[in-house]
Amino acid sequence: MAGSRRGGRRNATPLMLAAVAAILIGLVLVSLRLLPGSPLQSTAASHWGEPTPDRSTGEPTDRSNRAKPTPSPTPSLEPLPFADKQIDLDIKGWYAWSVLDTRTGKIIGSENMDETSTTASLIKSWIVADYLRRADDAGQQPSGAKLAEATRIIRDSDNTLAEKFYNSVGRSPSIKRMVSICKTTDSSPAADGGWSRTNLSPRDTARLGACIKDGRAAGPKWTNWLLNEMRQVRGDGDFGIRKAFPAAEQKTIAIKNGWVDRTREQEMHINCLAIGDNWTMGVMVRYPIGMGYEYGMKNCQKITEAALRSDT
Repeated sequence: MAGSRRGGRRNATPLMLAAVAAILIGLVLVSLRLLPGSPLQSTAASHWGEPTPDRSTGEPTDRSNRAKPTPSPTPSLEPLPFADKQIDLDIKGWYAWSVLDTRTGKIIGSENMDETSTTASLIKSWIVADYLRRADDAGQQPSGAKLAEATRIIRDSDNTLAEKFYNSVGRSPSIKRMVSICKTTDSSPAADGGWSRTNLSPRDTARLGACIKDGRAAGPKWTNWLLNEMRQVRGDGDFGIRKAFPAAEQKTIAIKNGWVDRTREQEMHINCLAIGDNWTMGVMVRYPIGMGYEYGMKNCQKITEAALRSDT
């Protein structure tokens, strides 16, 4: 039939072929500009490992020139009321002292602060702590009568009750537990097994104070109770370290002291333990037995006063 189209397909014209060729050439050129190492590669493209140009200046960014944040200053601790110094006092016999910063664990004191003496009643603070912690560990609640006895041991330094409690905690093994729990390094049980002749240094006395303060000695349930009892020591046992502080502050300082005349050695042994807000202290003195108790009791205070900072 005149005027019909065969197959319904339109033959490609030279114009169409030229257009397709132009498109293909353009794609090849673009690929060559992006291909690394190609002579047509764009100089604006970033190279691996090279800094990206700063958009505003065209120069590489130098990160070292950026402003750095100012670090927050480490808060400084309030100084202890004691000075790290050696003191030389006109005291007959032997004396030594030590202070432990309970915030940092740092210990200062006399050069002989690792020398030992017998504790006398000072060790009663550990005996009561050991009893209370062990009772709680065993799930036991001490009776009201038992707590009243513990109060008399701490506040009034009752020797008969101290012996009773010492027997209940196993005697010498209790002192060995103190060495282990409180990390003392100079201490040891008495050769005769008695609590009064426990060997302790002023340095370990301060460590014992820290052990009571942080709860290792009496355990979490009874620590505050024990510290409160030690703040209420009264009568003959209220002397020494805390007497060197103002009256209002004395009420906040927990103490346990020891005093005994050693006829075998012909010596007086006077010892002081104190627990303050962020410190603990041990002071020990020994001197001829004929000089009486009061001499040593006053010297515990005198040594503390000499160890205090001048601006305290």
